[in-house]
Amino acid sequence: MQDSKELQAKKYEILKTVYGYDAFREGQEELIDCLLSGQDVCGIMPTGAGKSICYQIPALLLPSVTLVISPLISLMKDQVRALNQMGIHAAYLNSSLTYAQYRKALAYAGEGRYKIIYVAPERLLTEDFLAFAVNASISLIAVDEAHCVSQWGQDFRPSYLKIPDFVQALPRRPVMAAFTATATREVKEDIVRMLRLSSPHMTVTGFDRKNLYFEVRHDRDKYKGISEYLRSHPNDSGIIYCATRKTVEEVCDRLLADGFAATRYHAGLSDAERRANQEAFTYDTAPVMVATNAFGMGIDKSNVRFVLHYNMPKNMESYYQEAGRAGRDGAKADCILFYSGQDVVTNQFFIEADRENGELDEATLELVRARDRERLKKMTFYCHTADCLRDYMLRYFGEYGSNYCGACSNCLHSFETVDITQIARAMLGCAVTSGMRYGVNVLLDTLRGSKNEKILRLGMDRNPYYGSQETQSVVFLRQVLNQLVLQEYLTVTDDRYPIVRVTQKGWEFYEPADGFSPVLTMKAAKKREPAAAAQGSADGRGRRRTASRSGQDQAPSSPFEALRRLRTQIAREQHIPPYLVFSDKTLEAMCVMLPQTKEEMLDVHGVGELKYQKYGEPFLALCKELAGEDDLS
Repeated sequence: MQDSKELQAKKYEILKTVYGYDAFREGQEELIDCLLSGQDVCGIMPTGAGKSICYQIPALLLPSVTLVISPLISLMKDQVRALNQMGIHAAYLNSSLTYAQYRKALAYAGEGRYKIIYVAPERLLTEDFLAFAVNASISLIAVDEAHCVSQWGQDFRPSYLKIPDFVQALPRRPVMAAFTATATREVKEDIVRMLRLSSPHMTVTGFDRKNLYFEVRHDRDKYKGISEYLRSHPNDSGIIYCATRKTVEEVCDRLLADGFAATRYHAGLSDAERRANQEAFTYDTAPVMVATNAFGMGIDKSNVRFVLHYNMPKNMESYYQEAGRAGRDGAKADCILFYSGQDVVTNQFFIEADRENGELDEATLELVRARDRERLKKMTFYCHTADCLRDYMLRYFGEYGSNYCGACSNCLHSFETVDITQIARAMLGCAVTSGMRYGVNVLLDTLRGSKNEKILRLGMDRNPYYGSQETQSVVFLRQVLNQLVLQEYLTVTDDRYPIVRVTQKGWEFYEPADGFSPVLTMKAAKKREPAAAAQGSADGRGRRRTASRSGQDQAPSSPFEALRRLRTQIAREQHIPPYLVFSDKTLEAMCVMLPQTKEEMLDVHGVGELKYQKYGEPFLALCKELAGEDDLS
C-alpha cells in the first residue's frame, strides 16, 4: 500500500487532470491530507465550497471502496452522473432504483467495479446491503449533510442514528468523514458525539459566499417584482422558493401564462412529475424552477444564477442553505428575498403545527417549538435590519465581518441616521398604558390613529398615545419596533398570539431614574431617485444593468452566449445537463483568455485533461473564431 506522503503528492495530479483546477480551495487540502493519513475529519463548509472533492479525491487514492452516506437522491444522481462523465466508476443505492436495478448494482459493487458508492442511510442495516458491506473492503465512509444526525439541527433525520451501528457491524472500522454546510456549536458537538468520530480534525471554512449578492425587498406586488427580475435576466437559470404548494402553483401558472419557461416542484406532485420537472430544470429546458423547500437539497446544478424567495423561510439556516444553491460554480449570483408580514404568520402556523417531529414527546416537542420561534424572530430581524445583510448572516453563525460588504442591498443603498427617541417613547408608552396585553398590529394601529373595528372595540382610541404617530408610515413604525426589540427595549412573547412587552431596559428608558432619557437613533434608508434606480449602473462589459449583482445576463451576441450555445448543443447531443460540460465560471474564463492552443485551454479554470479530451476541441475552435472576430473589430 502507498504511504500517505505518496498519496498526498498524487492529489495534485488528480485535482488538475480530473477536475481541471490548479489549486485547492480553503480547507480542502487539510481535510484530504487528514483522511489520507487515516484521521477522522469533520468539515463545516458552505454550499459551493467544494465538500465533495474532500472525499472524492481520497476515494480515488485509497485502495478500496468509499461509501458516501447521503439522504439526498438528487445529489446522489447528480454526483454519480458527474463522476461517470469524468471516467470514475460510481453508483448509488436508494429508493429510486427498482429491486432488479438495486440487486444488479449491489452485485457489481460486490465485484469491486465501483470506487465510490452513494447510499441512503435507510439502506445501511438492510440485510442485502449489510451482507455486501461486511464482505467488502471499505477504505472511507463519508457522511454528507451530517447535521441531520442532530435533533437540534434544522433537518433532523432519525435514519442517521443508524450510522454508528452500521460502522460497528463492519469487521474493520474505515476512516470517517462528516460534512455539512450549516452547524451551530451544539450541532457540531452532536455530529462528533453521535457519529462516534475518533479525535476528528475539525475544519470550519467560514460561511461567507463572496460571489453572492443579497437583497431584501418589501414590494407590495411580489409577483410584479419577480417577473420584472426574470425579464431583466432572460438567459439565466434560477429557483423561486414559495412557502406553500398553493403559492407554487399560482406563481408557476402566472409565469407560464406570461411566457416564462418555468416548471414546479412540491411534495403534492406525483413522483413521475417531480422527476420530469427536475430534469427539465437540470437540462435547462425549463430554466426557472418554482418550488417549496422540498426542492433543492443536494441539487448539484452549478449554473443557478439566482435564488428568489417569494416568501420568507422560517429560520436563517434554511435561508442560508436555500440561497446558497445559487452560484455553486463561484460566479456571481443573486439571492433576493421578497418579504411581507404575512410570511411571519404563515411560519408561526407551521411551527405550532409541527408535523415533522411526531416521534418526540410533548415536553421535548415544546422545546423544539420554542427554539423555532426564536429562530423565526432572528429571520424576521434579517428582513428589517438596516445593517449589512452579509454581516448579519455571518454573526448569526458566530462569525464577525467588517459590517460593510459592498455586495448587499443595504451596503449599496444610502442610509442616514435618524432620531427615534420620541417615537420610541410613544411606542413604549402605548404598550405600558394598555397593560402590555396586545400584539404588534394593535400597537401600530393605535399609534397611527386607526379607526378600524378592533381598535375601537378594544377602546384603544382612548389610549393617551392614540394618533401620536399618524404622520409616520406603518413600515417605518415597524422598523422602529424591530429596532427596539433588537436593542432589548421591547420583547415579543412566544405565545400563539404574541404580545409586546416592555423589558427592564425599556422601563428605565421610559421612566428614567434621573429624569434624563438617552437619545435613540436608527439607520434608515434614504429614498432613492426613481430615475437612478431604473437606470442602473454599467457592469464592466459596457452594458446597463439592474440593481442586482449577477454577471451572467450577457448580451445575445456576446462571446459568453456563443460559448453557452455550444455547451447546450453538446449537452443535448450527449443527453447530459449543460453544467456537466463546463460551468458558467469556466465559460467566463474562456471569454477572458480566448485560448488558442491546447496548452492555453488547459490553463482555463475547470478544464482538465479528461474534460479536454471529451469537449476541448470544439470549444478551442470557437475561441479561435471569437479571437479572430476581436482582431477584426
